[in-house]
Amino acid sequence: MNQKKAGVILSYIQTILSTVISLTYTPIMLRLLGQSQYGTYTLVDGFISNLGLLSFGLGSAYMRYYSRAEAKDGRKGVARINGMFMTIFIVIGILCLLVGSVLVANVQNIFGAKLTPDEIETARVLMILLVINMAVSFPCSVFSSYITAGECFFFQRMVSLIRTMCSPLIMLPLLLAGYGSVSVVAVTIILSIFSDICNISYSFRKLHMQFSFGHFDFGLLREMAGFSFFIFLNMIIDQINWTVDTTILGIISGTTATAVYGIGSQIHRYYMTISTSISGVFTPQINRLVARGESDSKLTELFTRIGRIQFMMLMLALTGFIFVGKPFVIAWGGENYAGAYPIALMLMVPVTVSLIQNLGIEIQRAKNKHQFRSVVYICIAVANVLMSIPLGMAFGGLGCAMGTAIALTLGNGFVMNFYYHRHIGLDMKFFWRAILRIFPALVIPVCFGILLTHFHVFSGYSGVISFAVPYTLVYSAAVYCLAMNETEKDLLRHAVRRIRSRLHR
Repeated sequence: MNQKKAGVILSYIQTILSTVISLTYTPIMLRLLGQSQYGTYTLVDGFISNLGLLSFGLGSAYMRYYSRAEAKDGRKGVARINGMFMTIFIVIGILCLLVGSVLVANVQNIFGAKLTPDEIETARVLMILLVINMAVSFPCSVFSSYITAGECFFFQRMVSLIRTMCSPLIMLPLLLAGYGSVSVVAVTIILSIFSDICNISYSFRKLHMQFSFGHFDFGLLREMAGFSFFIFLNMIIDQINWTVDTTILGIISGTTATAVYGIGSQIHRYYMTISTSISGVFTPQINRLVARGESDSKLTELFTRIGRIQFMMLMLALTGFIFVGKPFVIAWGGENYAGAYPIALMLMVPVTVSLIQNLGIEIQRAKNKHQFRSVVYICIAVANVLMSIPLGMAFGGLGCAMGTAIALTLGNGFVMNFYYHRHIGLDMKFFWRAILRIFPALVIPVCFGILLTHFHVFSGYSGVISFAVPYTLVYSAAVYCLAMNETEKDLLRHAVRRIRSRLHR
């Protein structure tokens, strides 16, 4: 439990620190790079991220088979699982290099229609670096998964926090020296190597990780392939849903529209971390509960408890962004990026439902009932592409975001909730009743925000902060008094007491 609390707290510290860095560093980076360089980087990065699909979903299967092997054969069983996954991911890394080489050789054919010759050459260099980084990340992911299985969240979050702090400190001098978008990728690779070295060292020295390569179980591999196939489909769908818009814009509109969309998408990613910072630490616990055959009511209770906390935190960010999101974006990126505000909002609103239910994804996988979600998300992806192309041609980045929003609302808002209730065993009526009890508490802060923005125009960082501080206080007081149950209040009071005690010491 202490590891989980530390993991969640450090995750939010990292999120806050990332936001502060973005407020100060990102505008400088955008101005030093320019829309052409930043748009090229966003386009290539989104395109190469598709190579992550080469893992075929096996990375997400590690937790399940680690738990099974540990329960059945102890450390020897875990060593065999480690050996199997390492062998598989080394092969995948080599495959990534081969596929990446083909893409690099054809960069002119892929992006030549809308990119200038200079942008094409930059894209080629970026693609080479990103492909190498992706290939190395596959075998190194085994160590990260092993640390997660051991619930060593404090170490993992500390490494991420250090990466977050070091990134601008290393990158800014390179940008000032004129290295452009290549320096952005180079720093990313350097910090990835740092994380990999830390994970490898910690796995061997602290967790005494072992590998056994002598008994490759092909029967288990077939079982893992069957389990991972639908996770692989989900990965394809996620890549389509979150990268198709930048790809479409890069083809039909060029790098400027891609850069604007990239800023909106980056804000959306920050919004997502508010939810995943909590749910990510509960994956091992979910697998243990299912492995022990715990009742669905216990899973529903955990699912609902985490969902309520996620919803209360997400609503603070979402409602606050609705009120002062536009001046925030303008202060952050400049007037040229004002169009990122509606794009970010269009992405944030529909994804909220899935974010407060993302613990359900791990429950599905632990129960080996994640196949239906893959089918649903295939339909979402197809609908997203079919709608985003004409909407993108008509309305640019906002049209692409609109297509994504409609597809996600239909899939996550209706179909998946029905499946959770009928087939996974989660009581979704109980879940939504618990969520709806929070809404009355939102009336006071929302009315307060309307009054503030009606009588005062907030602009620049100072304006955003002058709104955010009183709004957060009013929101927190309203949620604490009107929305939180006694368990949630006790959890908050306990955290405050611990912080006071540590400060006093």
